[in-house]
Amino acid sequence: MDDYLFRQYVNECRVVYEETKYVEIFNYSDPFHNSCEEHILTPDEFENFLHRRGAFAPPELRPGTSLLSGIRLVVQTDAQDKDTFMPKVLSLPKDVYEQMVRVLRLPFRGIETTSVVGPFFWSSYDHDDADPHLHIVHRKSDVRKKGRTRGWEMMLSHSFATGVTTGFVKGTPSSDIVAALRHLRACAAQAGHPLLLPTIILAHDLAPANDQKQRDARDWLRRLEHAVSMRDEIEVGEQYFQNGQLEVDGLNRDLVECHSNVLWKRPQAYMALTGEMEKAMGLFKDMHEATAASKNRGRESEEEAAARDKERRELHRLHRSMLARMDFYKVKLTGLENYIHTTLQRLKVQREALYNIMSQREARLNLEIAGEQRRIAHASKRDSTAMKTISLLGTLFLPGTFLASVFSMTFFNFQSSAGPVISDKLWVYFLLTIPITAAIVGIWIWYDKRKEAQYAQDDEDLEKDITKMELDIMMNLRKRTMSKNHTWNTISPPPR
Repeated sequence: MDDYLFRQYVNECRVVYEETKYVEIFNYSDPFHNSCEEHILTPDEFENFLHRRGAFAPPELRPGTSLLSGIRLVVQTDAQDKDTFMPKVLSLPKDVYEQMVRVLRLPFRGIETTSVVGPFFWSSYDHDDADPHLHIVHRKSDVRKKGRTRGWEMMLSHSFATGVTTGFVKGTPSSDIVAALRHLRACAAQAGHPLLLPTIILAHDLAPANDQKQRDARDWLRRLEHAVSMRDEIEVGEQYFQNGQLEVDGLNRDLVECHSNVLWKRPQAYMALTGEMEKAMGLFKDMHEATAASKNRGRESEEEAAARDKERRELHRLHRSMLARMDFYKVKLTGLENYIHTTLQRLKVQREALYNIMSQREARLNLEIAGEQRRIAHASKRDSTAMKTISLLGTLFLPGTFLASVFSMTFFNFQSSAGPVISDKLWVYFLLTIPITAAIVGIWIWYDKRKEAQYAQDDEDLEKDITKMELDIMMNLRKRTMSKNHTWNTISPPPR
């Protein structure tokens, strides 16, 4: 089943090109033959490396010398293709990748983890009783950043019969693979433990820089708290205050960015990973002790037996040291998780406080808009008085027109058959028209002044109503968000 699934997944993958190297470390009972090499691995030499032929053939050993431990890796430390860690993507030709997995006895399930984001760690026996191997898959990849995928991966297979670990390791320039391999070469004498390289990778992942990033996030949070609460600790040149005003948009963006920094490398994921690594160490110890007693029994010289015993004691000491390191990381991650939890809770409080400030500002803006609309309505009402001017013009001519019409009736005759053309009774017309017109104009002026005074009083009352309404709403908002009854313990009064 595993073989069929492996071939199926390989056929579904597409291939990108990455530069390939190899790393070989061998430890012998005679230190004279010990070797540690890292070189470019060309395509024409790839098969020779897998089968240890040609330039990669084992050296001729002195009599009484045997191989104690070693590690052989195909590495791609500078993966540059932007899709190199995308799901269903291989960085070796399909036939070469399949040959590598089969010859080096790597886990078939490694091809099924191309879409895992990690951190991911898995270990198991290969269930070959004749030549047992411990399989390990350890990887971490992430979504694209600036158009490129990021991460690293390793597949390891440790032979309990030979003590040699084979594997495939790949990483992008932003990963710690280069530093981890440099660390591995420095610990070449301890290369017999298959969990050495995964532990080195974990040590780089949980380096003090991770703790420092959380400390920086807490310091950033403290400055955000000062800005939101407007404490006295705010510096004069603080970036969140421009011209004495709180810059809400920048503050909100920084709250989001600070939150994302706090969530970087969550301790829960690494707690689970350390648990899986402890499980793998248990698998290695059980099988190593079961096979060590029968390995080369009765066929070793005294020098070989002494060297193997020394190597076994060193391996056991390293194993205990790595277990102690796992316990150390668990305690460290527990403390870091508590620290992060406190930071997240404080971020939540500041975000809610900022939302309240923004809500109050929006309420104030709505009040200002409503006030302006009411002012516009009153202004429109006053503008309607412009029509009164037209009515006034009609009013000025209306009395004279009315009286002229009346006196032109046949009931009045101011002309005599021998009299002048203009009647001497014309004064009667002006006597009546002028007083009536003046009275009408006077009444209109009195009425208009009275209305203007009423409009002025209405405007004053309107401004008072708007101010009172704004104060009432803001007071209700403050009662809901900043009530001391909910902030302070009612048993003891708040500090003054």
